Amino acid sequence: MIDDLAAGHPEGPYDTLPQTPMPKLSSTELARFLDFIEKFEDATEQSLSVTLGYRELRMVIHVMRNHLAGRLTTPTSLADASGLSYGTAKRGIESMLKRGLILSRPRTKSGKTVSLHPSHAMIDEWGDYANQIKALLGDTFGLDPKSDSTSQIILDEPYQSSDVIPPPAVLSQRLDLKGGLRVLMHADPTFMAMHNLKRQLEAIFGVDIKNKAKSIDSLREEILANARFAHSHYDIITCNLPWFGELASEGMLLPLDPLLARDGYDMSDFHAVALQSSRYAGKQYGIPVQTTPELLCYRKDILENAGLTPPATTEQMTRVARALHDPGKRFYGIAWNAARGTPLGHTFAFLMAKFGQPIINLPRIDGGYAFEDVAGDQLRPMFLTDAAFRACEYMLDILKYSPPNILQMSWYERARSYMAGEVGMAYCYTSLAPLFELNKKSPAWGNTGYLPHTVGNHGRPFVPIGGYALAIPANLSEERVESAWAALRHLTCRSMSKLYILNGSLVTSRFSVSSDPEVSSLSPLIGVVDRMAREGILQAWPRPPVPHLTSIIAIAGNEIFEVLDGRRSIKQALTIAQEKADRIMQAKGFY
Repeated sequence: MIDDLAAGHPEGPYDTLPQTPMPKLSSTELARFLDFIEKFEDATEQSLSVTLGYRELRMVIHVMRNHLAGRLTTPTSLADASGLSYGTAKRGIESMLKRGLILSRPRTKSGKTVSLHPSHAMIDEWGDYANQIKALLGDTFGLDPKSDSTSQIILDEPYQSSDVIPPPAVLSQRLDLKGGLRVLMHADPTFMAMHNLKRQLEAIFGVDIKNKAKSIDSLREEILANARFAHSHYDIITCNLPWFGELASEGMLLPLDPLLARDGYDMSDFHAVALQSSRYAGKQYGIPVQTTPELLCYRKDILENAGLTPPATTEQMTRVARALHDPGKRFYGIAWNAARGTPLGHTFAFLMAKFGQPIINLPRIDGGYAFEDVAGDQLRPMFLTDAAFRACEYMLDILKYSPPNILQMSWYERARSYMAGEVGMAYCYTSLAPLFELNKKSPAWGNTGYLPHTVGNHGRPFVPIGGYALAIPANLSEERVESAWAALRHLTCRSMSKLYILNGSLVTSRFSVSSDPEVSSLSPLIGVVDRMAREGILQAWPRPPVPHLTSIIAIAGNEIFEVLDGRRSIKQALTIAQEKADRIMQAKGFY
């Protein structure tokens, strides 16, 4: 199987330098081992009368440590790290280059300046060396691998080399992008982790990176505005999965199929539903960077103390929310998206799905509804249905057991309310779960259970998928496309996805990343989502990537808000929503 970072171009300009899994060793443990060896050498030098020669070990440790941390190593910085005169250090560097221990990559087109990186051989040697030293320490000093004092060096059950994803490798040549790599991203934990890793990514790509982060609605508006320029202001854009139908049908995204076919790009490691959501009319327009389903989060400790069973149906949900609701103690039953516009529109679409009907007239298939290649009447909004009416009734029911600011609550606010211990249950995208999964100060930390959406009559269990994929604007200047594609491949590779998680995210679109022991140990949520993806519970049809879905969602969120705010009846709101949605779709010639 061709590696997902170096596929198709064994001698191309943007191949990664060779990378080898570190045998039975995680990157975190290897970094600790480098610290140990450096301290060991210091103690040896201070205590024994030995000649250290070129002091290559100091230089090797410097290169390896910078590689793991994503810092740039130059000949000058390496010479400084050696503690030798520049001439002596230079001869040592040249020797290591000739022996294939380190590799040199040009930093500019002229090649006058270079960066230095560990080779396949060096990484392999250090993996073997670390394991040998660990074994010697255990045998010599009788160390108990299960004790806290030795756990930083010796693991009780070493990882299998096939399970551990190594750190991202650098590109063999810097990206050819005048002005640097320009990325438009979403302001959530995954992309904030990407932003915080900016220096490391710049070392990998060899160019400056210019990130711009936007909230969800502002992000879409920026993408639409960018499409009107003769030449794109961004090399890579981040697209919400439901937008692909609209953006691709309007010709705003570059089809990736020719690049995928040319490079023999293997996509079998991605969640199938995330790939499907970033396709349109049989063509792939994006590569998933995060799969973030919306789950029902509940406080296991509070439900258990109250003698309550986690809800599986909408009726049970209402009963549990009522039982937990205690406004006198400033504690409420459930938090959810009820803010006007897009947040409430998404809630309405998911609630319709609970009652067995998509928000548009998708054809039914085994296990759900088809949304690829739909046309005509299949795109008709379905506001005047029993499922739509029941969804509104259900919202009015749970509104009674919600926080007082529920009508201003959207994605972040509901997650924050749950994190703060103000509610017993909340719907939450897993992209925001770090607020309580990684926050030991939160009452919900270690006390959270996760469930699929509760179902109503005629509904079946499902988990609506959210998330983002990276895409290339169709109006990107031709001379930048190849470099943008190389960057996109690297930003969505499994080693990079793991790095995002190790730096504050909890979501991935790759099965192999969820299986990595360093990743899976961070939170039980990783395994929950991975299991749901493998079992096919994650579904895109409740919010399908079809043309003008965003407009339909916005109409729902604005008209139904009037119901929640007590200014309009359910029938009136749904009738107005249907009329407005029909006018938009008819004007576009869809039916």
